[in-house]
Amino acid sequence: MTTKKKLIEVALPLEAINRESAREKSIRHGHPSTLHLWWARRPLAAARAVLFAQLVDDPSARPDEFPTEELQRKERERLHKLIERLVVWENIRDERLFAEAHAEILKSTNGNPPPVLDPFAGGGTIPLEAQRLGLEAHASDLNPVAVLINKALIEIPPKFRDQPPTYPGLADSEIRQWKGAEGLAADVRAYGQWMRDEAEKRIGHLYPKATLPDGTKATVIAWIWARTVTCPNPACGIEMPLVRSWWLGKKKGKEAYIVPTVVPDKGHPSGQRVVFDIAHSVSTAPTKESDGTMSGRTGARCVACDGFAPVAYIRSQGRAKRWHQTLIAVVAQGSRQRIYLAPTDDHERAAITNPPSSGVSGEIAKNPRWFSPPAYGLTEFVDLFTDRQLVALTTFSDLVSEARDKIIRDGASHPYADSVATFLGIGISRAADRSSSISSWDSSMSKIRNTFGRQALPMTWDFAESSPFSSATGNFLGQIEWTAEVCETAPASRPGIVEQADAASREYTDGLICTDPPYYDNIGYSDLSDFFYVWLRRILRQLYPELLSTMLVPKADELVANPYRHHGKSGARSFFEDGFRAVFAKARESASSEFPITVWYAFKQSESDIAGTASTGWETLLEGMIRSGWEITSTWPNRSELSNRMIASGTNALASSIVLSLRPRSSQAATTDRRDFISTLEDELPDALRKLQQGQIAPVDLPQAAIGPGMAVFSRYAAVLEPDGSKMTVRSALTRINEILDQVLNEQEGDFDSTSRFAIAWYRQHGYGVGKFGDADNLARARNTSVDVMDRSEILTSRAGKVQLLKPSDLPWEYDILTDEHTSNWEALHHLIKTLERDGIAPAGDFLRDALNRSDGAIESDLVKELAHLLFRIAESNGWTKDALSFNALVTSWPEILESARTPAATTGDQTSLDFEDGDDL
Repeated sequence: MTTKKKLIEVALPLEAINRESAREKSIRHGHPSTLHLWWARRPLAAARAVLFAQLVDDPSARPDEFPTEELQRKERERLHKLIERLVVWENIRDERLFAEAHAEILKSTNGNPPPVLDPFAGGGTIPLEAQRLGLEAHASDLNPVAVLINKALIEIPPKFRDQPPTYPGLADSEIRQWKGAEGLAADVRAYGQWMRDEAEKRIGHLYPKATLPDGTKATVIAWIWARTVTCPNPACGIEMPLVRSWWLGKKKGKEAYIVPTVVPDKGHPSGQRVVFDIAHSVSTAPTKESDGTMSGRTGARCVACDGFAPVAYIRSQGRAKRWHQTLIAVVAQGSRQRIYLAPTDDHERAAITNPPSSGVSGEIAKNPRWFSPPAYGLTEFVDLFTDRQLVALTTFSDLVSEARDKIIRDGASHPYADSVATFLGIGISRAADRSSSISSWDSSMSKIRNTFGRQALPMTWDFAESSPFSSATGNFLGQIEWTAEVCETAPASRPGIVEQADAASREYTDGLICTDPPYYDNIGYSDLSDFFYVWLRRILRQLYPELLSTMLVPKADELVANPYRHHGKSGARSFFEDGFRAVFAKARESASSEFPITVWYAFKQSESDIAGTASTGWETLLEGMIRSGWEITSTWPNRSELSNRMIASGTNALASSIVLSLRPRSSQAATTDRRDFISTLEDELPDALRKLQQGQIAPVDLPQAAIGPGMAVFSRYAAVLEPDGSKMTVRSALTRINEILDQVLNEQEGDFDSTSRFAIAWYRQHGYGVGKFGDADNLARARNTSVDVMDRSEILTSRAGKVQLLKPSDLPWEYDILTDEHTSNWEALHHLIKTLERDGIAPAGDFLRDALNRSDGAIESDLVKELAHLLFRIAESNGWTKDALSFNALVTSWPEILESARTPAATTGDQTSLDFEDGDDL
């Protein structure tokens, strides 16, 4: 069978994908990431686009329908437009759009698309997006927490599609049709509310209201506590509070902070204690030097004697269980604001309660890279919660089984009751993230931070204890609402299949792989997820006895390079690399040659070499794939930054991850030598590069994307032999690919007019700096132009024997490209940049329309865009960051500029103009 190239192997609208990937960071309600915390999820937009392009034919694979390059290009643009619509978050419930996308997939798969498998399913992004595209989604993971997340996303909602809710009276409360998983979501909310009300009856007395200065009562949002140790100064001995920051609120006009005061106390062995009050005056607010008492790096300062307690002392006190906690502030809910109150004995006493008799158990991993608390004596997960937090979480946990029984009594089936209970259990696990003594108060946002602010379990000194019965961050119903919103927006289409399985030993027959595997030791998934697992096991073990049978998350076979588990860095590295190769060698055994598989790689800025193209990890990944029998056919950088800024360490620094497409390499693959390899690169890379440039790819991403077709050449051979007979390494191949890339870009100079060729060569040597007239004159004559002509054309200035190219910002504003007798693509590019940076898309589109309408055809849009790519490469290699940003910004805005240029101008009499209002989004 002749393999057809898929769209992902040729070109993608990468800038649109990356733009929407970045936007997702600011989208919350209904986004699957809000169902439950998981680390390093891939953006939904990117996963959706990759899956679509992995299955849909590139037009070049259908020469009967698209016999010419121009027809192929137009069809590719049409498919890119469809992807651009698919990746927009607001379109996820557009049934017509996804039906159109599914039809394209059917057309390219003979009406029978393969099931999609993610063997490292994690947070469920890829299986969810496969289901959203109407595909059969299979998800597996070794981690039980990941398995439950995937069940809630793709397995449970389709089972109860279009089913009304069970809660009494809810289905009849309004005339409506329950679509998708809306009925299930409504029950999650209703039974969650029932649980909240029941819990308040049982433990509401532990959460008293606050008394305001006017005598009225207000619901407490949070109690702020500080851990304390005895001051090591024998002459002091006070219980010294360990506080990172005294600030409670930093919003302008609503500033609030804690003021500690030392007062006599005969009841304390030291004869004194610290009391706390609230102040608001900006003039006396804590400064950087006076804010807080505790630094995790050095230690703590005593507010009484100004003595110092080093970190080693504080750790020893913690391990000996000789530290305590004291209430330092109370945060109450006011009218559209927070009210900060000094602590009272009543509120401190309210927190004193006996811990539950049956809580959770489990030891925190002793890995200081990810886990700080064990060094301070907090070695068990139960140590991370106050007694009151444990009582609340266990009360809600026990209520899940009671809610399940009620659901059945209300008329639902056992499987349905189990499903609602699963979402309720996930909601409680989610609540634990903001209900531990690691959660702290965010003074800039006036809310409680979650435990996992990053991919680690930190140590905190002052912490915030939330009220489950408030309406602010951290309350119980809020957590249930987040889970219900995700349930409500789930595709709930074709049933998904989720199982717990080790990627190295599971079967891969008939499944098309799209996956995001772990990367070395970036994240300790199993150790981190133990925090949630101990609660999920307590809540849902009866429903999932096999999945939740172990005391903690399985770790021995987890594909993570953990030095603490594998006898040091060397052993951890060998374990990961051997396991990685084993997984993809096994997948290779049953892989279909009809479709490429796709694999995500978590690229780190620090791994890039000076050219931004190589790293030990990157090389290891490529080498492992090739040795496992795969041919690499494309590499696409996926950025999720919120801006297009460049980082000086290289182009690839911007890529938060890279997507590779791979096909099984033929077992009869030939061996070649270095000369033939380079010759083949020179033959194939120019065409591949041209397709990349024609697509919506930013210059900053071009070098990484160009590695794909380059590695496709390298990896199709069983081996590439060096002159000495040794096998060429991946690093050496990457070097050759980048050399050819530069060569191809330089050869493109021949496509430009003589003025542009001069300007390119001069820019390569001097940028926008000054050079000698003699050098410029020789360079200009060789390109059949002259310095004087270019001076008059305002491309450069030539004064007193010095020549300097004009920057876009120095160009005249009265320039008219329609009346310029001798224009060039260089001029068009620079005036476009000038217009875009000052006036935006629409005026830039006006300018480009005029340029393309010249009667002499001097300006070609593709050449202007290629010139921007070329100049970006030159600017970046020279460290001219500001220039590079300008060239990159123009190309990333090119689709909008071109669309605006193609919009017919409105005509009135002899005037030709476009009628745009300020702020129009074109």
